[in-house]
Amino acid sequence: MFKLSEIKELIKLVDQTSLQELEIENEGSRLLIRKPNKTEQVVVTAAQPAASQPVPQAVVQTSAAVNIPAAEAPAAIPSNLHTIVSPMVGTFYEAPAPGAASFVSKGSSVKETTIVCIIEAMKLMNEIEAEVKGQIVEVLVENGQLVEYGQPLFLVKPE
Repeated sequence: MFKLSEIKELIKLVDQTSLQELEIENEGSRLLIRKPNKTEQVVVTAAQPAASQPVPQAVVQTSAAVNIPAAEAPAAIPSNLHTIVSPMVGTFYEAPAPGAASFVSKGSSVKETTIVCIIEAMKLMNEIEAEVKGQIVEVLVENGQLVEYGQPLFLVKPE
């Protein structure tokens, strides 16, 4: 079963992104957080017990408006540039530790295996590689910013 503090943290994470739905299964429990039309819905169900007992189900639905800023339309990216995108939802970090130098910055040369940033997702630090040889033209996100799956992080001029 999910702890209330975990559910609250996940609701905050969904609220701070443009995700519309998050579904997680953990140890036989299922958590679904959905925010259609600026409302949020939380559904928690226990796994089907071995014996044929009714499954308890809790549904919490609120209709309070959630103030979520509309996603800004990304500027047109020139076709000669490669975009490094986030492979997951998480927190973007430009350096390996607080106070350390950034992995890369505008003007840095990168190879396919160069680590350009870290994305923290569910307490796991995921190193993101450049995937292309070239030069960083633009860093599109701020250190500590929440990023979404597929969100552009860097623009690279390929060699």
